[in-house]
Amino acid sequence: MDKDVRNVHGDAAPAAGAPGKVAQGSGVTYKDAPVAEAGFRWIEENSKDLEKLSDEIWGYAELGLHEHKSAKALASYLERHGFIVESGVAGMPTAFVATWGEGRPVVGFLGEYDALPGVSQKPSPVREEVVPGGPGHGCGHNLLGVGAAAGAIALKEEMRARGIKGTVKYFGCPAEENFSGKAFMAREGLFNDLDACLTWHPGPMNVVRGGSSLAVKSMNITFHGIASHAAGAPHLGRSALDAVELMNVGVNYLREHIIEKARIHYVTTNGGLQPNVVPAEARVWYYVRAPHMDQLEEIYQRVLKCAEGASIMTETTYDVQVLEAIYEVLPNRTLEDVLAEAMAVAGPPRFGKEDWEFARKIQETFPPGQIEAVFKDETLTDEIKEKLRGKALCDEVLGRPPVPPESRGSTDVGDVSWCTPTSQFSTACVALGTPGHSWQYTAQVGMGIGHAGMIAAARTLVQAGLRLMTDREVIEKAKEEFRKRTGGKPYKSALPPEVKPAFDQFNKM
Repeated sequence: MDKDVRNVHGDAAPAAGAPGKVAQGSGVTYKDAPVAEAGFRWIEENSKDLEKLSDEIWGYAELGLHEHKSAKALASYLERHGFIVESGVAGMPTAFVATWGEGRPVVGFLGEYDALPGVSQKPSPVREEVVPGGPGHGCGHNLLGVGAAAGAIALKEEMRARGIKGTVKYFGCPAEENFSGKAFMAREGLFNDLDACLTWHPGPMNVVRGGSSLAVKSMNITFHGIASHAAGAPHLGRSALDAVELMNVGVNYLREHIIEKARIHYVTTNGGLQPNVVPAEARVWYYVRAPHMDQLEEIYQRVLKCAEGASIMTETTYDVQVLEAIYEVLPNRTLEDVLAEAMAVAGPPRFGKEDWEFARKIQETFPPGQIEAVFKDETLTDEIKEKLRGKALCDEVLGRPPVPPESRGSTDVGDVSWCTPTSQFSTACVALGTPGHSWQYTAQVGMGIGHAGMIAAARTLVQAGLRLMTDREVIEKAKEEFRKRTGGKPYKSALPPEVKPAFDQFNKM
């Protein structure tokens, strides 16, 4: 039976026995909102299995496009719970789509499970690598994939309990960190039949992630020269490494003459073999980012001119291999409202005493000023800052800022958001001040702090999913907003048609 959910402003208890508190000023108000009691119950009863699965994927720590064990574990779990799985979609063995139900609405959930190189770490508040120099889940995608799957399965259980018709889809998305699996899936039209799509991401706070992100284009630029003895016959050689270094110098001067919000960064992945041989081949891996795709493309062409100039100066040749090209996130305020409502009902993470102790110890490893930097975030209200001050963990649902924050990062969720109305949120899975892509992040997402945040995310997803399955008006409102933001133009992939997933990229390093 649905419960009446009153104005949620801290003094009103969250519905359905949701734990914890909702920050004052959240601005969320509802009346007669359906509560996902069957879904919440399923998550509670299966929480230990979900934590075990997330730890299993945390232990695999597989890099992008090579998440074979992780994808199999997730796909098998969804199959055991009644979903039909199609594996190897969009030309990627570790990409899959899991489907349950029939008819409309069709609601999608996005899952990720790739790790990052070099951040291997035990679930310990001191630096202890599992594999020296190995990969680790420094962005919490072990939690992301399992939490989204839990939300999808819980929604299935809720729909069965209520006799609701509709289709739930879970998308197993590889390589978010580097090769943007969702962009290849979007190019194949896998998101086109969705009425709405939801996802989440581990973070330091419980908040709906409004605003956009940066579009990004990633490419290898390989220079080809002539090898020779670096001492005996240097005049006969043409150094590909010189070309890489001259290109990098050119790009560094270019930074002064691009828009302020753009970003360019690179690593040299092949600099030759040994100093007494003039390198006949050298390679540099670039990321170019900008708030919008048209801005990105202009800067990208100027970066290529730096490569051209370097090749002329060194009498070398070069080729360009595009690895990824993704759009900025297209916000959907309607779905953000749905998520804010769901988050207030679902409640924040339930942290235990050991979690608080672990968080305080991990904060001791941060450089000076890192925690205080949290409170210099202009998107947080003074009231929220006061509630967070002195805490190691965020244990309240925070209200959305008056002005959505501008992300300096990128995500292939952007391409999904240009295919169908899409929105996302974060739950607290790490201590306040934890740097992303760090060993401290890896440590926390493999223990109780991350587990608590994941369970809270699953609760939010099933609650939001129930709203979408039972309220056709909100679906239509989200679609109308989507049509206005896109101008009614269909999605067109920024990936050139010949570009394939870069399975061998790490073999080139």
